[in-house]
Amino acid sequence: MQFLQNILSFLSKKEIYGLAIIIFSGLVVYNLGSKLIEKIINNGKTAYEKKKRNTIVKLLSNIAKVIVYILVIFFILDLYGVNTSALFTSLGVVSALVGLALQDTLKDIISGIDIILNNYFVVGDIVTYNDFTGEVIEMTLKATKIKKATGEVMVIANRNINQIINISQKKANVVIDIPTSYEIKTAKVEKTIAKIITEAKKIKGVHDESKYLGISSFGDSAVNYTISIICSQENQWQIKRDVLKIIKDTYEQDKITIPYQQIEVRSNEKL
Repeated sequence: MQFLQNILSFLSKKEIYGLAIIIFSGLVVYNLGSKLIEKIINNGKTAYEKKKRNTIVKLLSNIAKVIVYILVIFFILDLYGVNTSALFTSLGVVSALVGLALQDTLKDIISGIDIILNNYFVVGDIVTYNDFTGEVIEMTLKATKIKKATGEVMVIANRNINQIINISQKKANVVIDIPTSYEIKTAKVEKTIAKIITEAKKIKGVHDESKYLGISSFGDSAVNYTISIICSQENQWQIKRDVLKIIKDTYEQDKITIPYQQIEVRSNEKL
């Protein structure tokens, strides 16, 4: 019985239950604040807007986490009798010293905010930094992580991101020549190509500007009809493969021949 009374007496001390309340309150405030930020900001309509807003949410959440940590520390110090008023008074001097010591970190934070506000890139974008091309997988107040298709991850301090190429924000123009037999009437071919363009536009990442350009050249055994597929830069190669499949399937359905080279071998021997 005495043991339980000792435990209750220990837990009833302000320094103990107060500490638990402060930490719990800090966690609640941070979680509610993060969800509120996400709810307010994450309402983008397009895929790019959603990526941008998601990056802003993560950045603001990191800022909120730092603020909550600082407040929790001050409340705990006040709970244990530390004169936080005097601490706040001396904070100006401390801030100046910390600022000198953490110049690079402050540059990283400022650069990170500048990247977001000016739409340089967001999480999910494909970018090229020097000779390294990959997807932005994480962005914090201090650094940006870029993951290559082969798995390598580059971590760049935000202050060092002075020149970067954002591939995702640029549209690709995939031009495809479709070799077609001379025997097929042009009107029939163009009708089939219209169906190909319609199907191609259903592919994720293909834009409505995609169109049929016309006859580009006359080959030895085929007429080359040309289409332009406007699509997202990062997916252009897969999109091209998907469109080529559509072309072949549609040509087969409409019984249109794609010529191929044939070699005729002759013998000089008399039969």
